[in-house]
Amino acid sequence: MLIARHHVMGKRRGDGMERSAYLLLTRLEVEGPMTIGALAEAFRLDTSTVNRQVAALLRAGDAERIADPDGGLARKLRITEAGTEHLAAERTGHCRGLERVLASWDEGERRELFEVLTRFNRAVETTEGREWPRRETDDVTGEAAHTGGVARG
Repeated sequence: MLIARHHVMGKRRGDGMERSAYLLLTRLEVEGPMTIGALAEAFRLDTSTVNRQVAALLRAGDAERIADPDGGLARKLRITEAGTEHLAAERTGHCRGLERVLASWDEGERRELFEVLTRFNRAVETTEGREWPRRETDDVTGEAAHTGGVARG
């Protein structure tokens, strides 16, 4: 997709975090602490793959292992304050990049694109039988809101 190409172009400049880190941190931010097994299930990936990705998050200080807050035996992963800051910076970078791409579009055109992409993402979720956890947002930049609802992350 072109949006993915836009993201890749940023990566070639050395900007931003790996896509897997972005996705894992977003999931931990929205859902709270999770086991590696739960993350693997959420992304439909092999546990060993997620384990390697999590190891990178731990080394970077973006996530940490904690005792299960619910008293279970398995240790869970939680996003750290540094991870939350890195994720916010990455989102800001994504928004700035999209703002540059859409600079010549009027507000109605941006809103229409946003609504169609949201509808598309939700149709994919319905087809797969899995919703992506999200915070509700109120505008094209993805700012958090208490009402309304469009895909984030």
